[in-house]
Amino acid sequence: MQERKRKALPQATIIERKEITSDLWIMWLKPDQQFKFKPGQYCTIGSGGVERAYSIASAPHEENLELFVELVPLEEGGVLTPLLYELFKGERVTIRPTSKGVFTFSPKFKNHIMVATVTGIAPYISIIRDFIQNGTDDYKFYILYGASYVDELTYDSELYEIAEKHNNSIKFIPTISRPHDPRNINWTGENGRVNSIVEKYIGEFGLKNDNSTIYVCGHPGMIESVKEEFQPQGFSVLEERFWKE
Repeated sequence: MQERKRKALPQATIIERKEITSDLWIMWLKPDQQFKFKPGQYCTIGSGGVERAYSIASAPHEENLELFVELVPLEEGGVLTPLLYELFKGERVTIRPTSKGVFTFSPKFKNHIMVATVTGIAPYISIIRDFIQNGTDDYKFYILYGASYVDELTYDSELYEIAEKHNNSIKFIPTISRPHDPRNINWTGENGRVNSIVEKYIGEFGLKNDNSTIYVCGHPGMIESVKEEFQPQGFSVLEERFWKE
C-alpha cells in the first residue's frame, strides 16, 4: 500500500527580532496565509521538524504575530528554542494554520486578576491590547507580573503606560523575587515572588470571589501555589501552563 504524503505545513517569515536578555527575546512573524486567533490563544510553530506552542502577545487587529520566547539550552532539555535562537530576520518557521487554547477573556466577571511570570505575560498583553482597541469601562484588570530580575520584566514599560492612560480600569504591579541581586540594584518596586503578593492586592483592591476571576500563566510552581491558595476561597482560577518549549 502506497504511503500517503504529508501535506506541507504553512510557513511564516521572521520580520523582526528584539533581544531582551541573553536568553529572552521577542520575535514578530508574518504568516504566509491569514492567521486568525482570539486574545489569549496560542500558535504552534516549528523549525527542523520540531514544533512547540507559544502564546501570542499581539492582538488580533495587529498585522503580525508577536511571540515572547525564552531559551531552554540543549543540556536542560531544550529542543525547539535552541533552533529558534539561531533564527533572525528574514528566516522562516512553520506554523500550524489554526490557533488553539481556551485561556481567553471571561466576560462574566467584572474584575480580572492576571498573574504571570516572565514569558507568561504574553497572553495578557494580547488581551489588554485588544481591550484597549475594542473594550469599554465595564471591566477592570489587575496585572501582577513577577520575575527574578528587572530586565526580565519585558513588557513593563508598555504596561506602565497603559495603566497610566487607563487608570480607572487597569492596574499594573510588577515584583522582583531577588531584590538584593546586583542586577536589581535600582529597583524600588514590590519584592517577592508574584504568587506571594496576590492576596495583598486582592485585599487592597477589595476584590471578591463572586465578581473576580484569577488568571495564572507562567512557572508551574506559581500556578499551583495560586490555585492551592485561592480555589478553596471560592475564586475562579483560569490556568495556562506556559511551556517554554
